[in-house]
Amino acid sequence: MNILLLGYGKMGKIIGEIAESRGHHIVGKINIDNREDLSMLDPDTIDVAIEFSQPDAAFENISWAINRKIPVVSGTTGWLEKKPAIASLTLEKETAFFYASNFSVGVNIFFRVNRFLAGLMKDQKDYKVTMEEIHHTEKKDAPSGTAITLAEAIIDEIPSLRNWKLAEDASESEKELMITSKRIDPAPGTHIVRYRSEIDDIEISHTAHSRKGFALGAVLVAEWIKNKNGVLSMDDFLSF
Repeated sequence: MNILLLGYGKMGKIIGEIAESRGHHIVGKINIDNREDLSMLDPDTIDVAIEFSQPDAAFENISWAINRKIPVVSGTTGWLEKKPAIASLTLEKETAFFYASNFSVGVNIFFRVNRFLAGLMKDQKDYKVTMEEIHHTEKKDAPSGTAITLAEAIIDEIPSLRNWKLAEDASESEKELMITSKRIDPAPGTHIVRYRSEIDDIEISHTAHSRKGFALGAVLVAEWIKNKNGVLSMDDFLSF
């Protein structure tokens, strides 16, 4: 399979290594310094694009590929206010767009555990839920996309919560889920959800030991998405 890498930072390099180890060919490695190289690529020779760039580049990168009917697998966070436009473009061009805030199978199981626990806790008024996420210092956005996915599920399940806020940006409110974001090297990613009361605490957490789980998941999705159409997610891939 011929893969175009849109974004060639640490994640892009690991994705490229894993893809090549699985017998795939990398037709281009695009970053901020060589984006003009896109004009030299033949879209008909590209089976799928894997996009792990930066928030300010994601929309343009994804649009470039979708406009050329190249399926896109994206893991960039911090740009999702423009995702509806990408979804519409995907349907118009009759190709495929796959977005996940995290491609790790373990994290996606954690998403399900998080939603289940939130459903159990929705009527437990003595517990206050908070979240903490820890990533490496090169991560530009805060909170992480994974933390936002976790927070949205909690808000869906607990009617008393209206939205989430970064803890450093807002005063504590009973209607807001406070998220603390920390940037500490070399942490690849830790997410902790806590329900705290005067009597006890309930806590669930997921800690990634390296980026390889994310990268392998992205390559597996790229293998799966070929010849598919529509806007897809990890629920489709994992058949949740």
